[in-house]
Amino acid sequence: MEKYEAAVLVKHRAFVQLKTALQEMMPADIAQLLSELIEEQDEFGEKEFTLIFRVLPKELAAEAFTYMDSDLQMVLINAISDRELRAVLDELFLDDTVDIIEEMPANVVSRILKATDPDKRKQINELLNYPEDSAGSIMTTEFVYFRKEDSVKEAFERIRSVGVVKETVYTCYVTDNRRLVGRVSLLDLVVADEDAVIEDIMDSTVVSVYTHDDQEAVANLFAKHGLAAIPVVDKENRIVGIITFDDVMDVIREENAEDMAMMSAVMPSEESYFKTSVWKHARSRIIWLLVLMLSATLTGAITNHFEAQIAAIPLLVSFMPMLTGTGGNCGSQSSTMVIQGMAMEEIRLKDFFKVVFKEFRIAIICSVILSAVNFGRIVLFYHDVKIAAVVSVTLVGTVILSKLLGCMLPMLAKKIHIDPAIMSAPLLSTLVDSCSTLMYFTIALHVLDFPA
Repeated sequence: MEKYEAAVLVKHRAFVQLKTALQEMMPADIAQLLSELIEEQDEFGEKEFTLIFRVLPKELAAEAFTYMDSDLQMVLINAISDRELRAVLDELFLDDTVDIIEEMPANVVSRILKATDPDKRKQINELLNYPEDSAGSIMTTEFVYFRKEDSVKEAFERIRSVGVVKETVYTCYVTDNRRLVGRVSLLDLVVADEDAVIEDIMDSTVVSVYTHDDQEAVANLFAKHGLAAIPVVDKENRIVGIITFDDVMDVIREENAEDMAMMSAVMPSEESYFKTSVWKHARSRIIWLLVLMLSATLTGAITNHFEAQIAAIPLLVSFMPMLTGTGGNCGSQSSTMVIQGMAMEEIRLKDFFKVVFKEFRIAIICSVILSAVNFGRIVLFYHDVKIAAVVSVTLVGTVILSKLLGCMLPMLAKKIHIDPAIMSAPLLSTLVDSCSTLMYFTIALHVLDFPA
């Protein structure tokens, strides 16, 4: 259904047709439709927004609510009654409720907690106490578990009684005095005899994470083992929750957005581009811009130091942008590959010298080819073999230096617990610019005949 069609149906109070059309849509599409209506339809306000939400069936309304951004959720929470809010929250999984609470101001959080039942409120408070970006902060306590002595028949009875309110029933977990001892899939239960004991059909090799493990490490485990869910245990190996693949998808998106921001020399922000004010955008960028600008003055100081040589042979200046640009490009290639490899856990800190040696060999090949092409170009156009030699030798050194710095700096940052994405293109390019300029004029002093 198009947003214009929905607006017309609301305007004419055709709620039966509106409900029928909405029921044929996916929850994420409904959330997107409501967002577009609020943003693009001048006559569409909070009242109309609430009317559409109220015609949705209870389960569909709750699911669509989880896909809305925090602003829309806050508008809706303020517009509906406590009874309606309680009905929505009752349909939400616990981890979704926690995610919503973390985005809301204090007065809205108070209303949400007030609308939840005491048991759920206690679980929410426990999850909120886990460190940010930890496995405990993104897990849900709504999962299906069996005792190892249960029969398959008893397992199915448990699934029928509690499965409808659990996050997933496709993977269930087996406990012994609350300690995680195995897992069993729904397929395992279906093909097994109903009198079989869970202990006999369970898989005792379970990949699990601790409550305080970093969420990025959890995402890597999902990718490595192809998991749909992973159990979260405490230090005594007692299962306290699970993390499902949809939560990990959110983590991957957040981590990628953060890395992209850092690699572009922008401080990460949790808000979207249009919802971030101009002042916040400027504030997130100006710090790095100041750092890069001030560090770039080093290149200017080096150039000023060789002012006499530049005055004697002005042609030297024309090759500086090519040298610094090539160095920056080579360094960003290496840093991007290494940062990506570390994010995928393909490259580890113990591989430091292995990576450095590999990048050194790559740099040798690339620099020789680039220098040969550049040497021929300068000789052809400027007929000066000495300057061609100076630029080509500098280019070899610049490429090798930039690729080595590009692979080493992210790994060193990881070693001292700094985000490797910081050591990316902007900062690396500034550093390489200064080094390549100094190298260029130093080589020129020893090769070219400058007038006294």
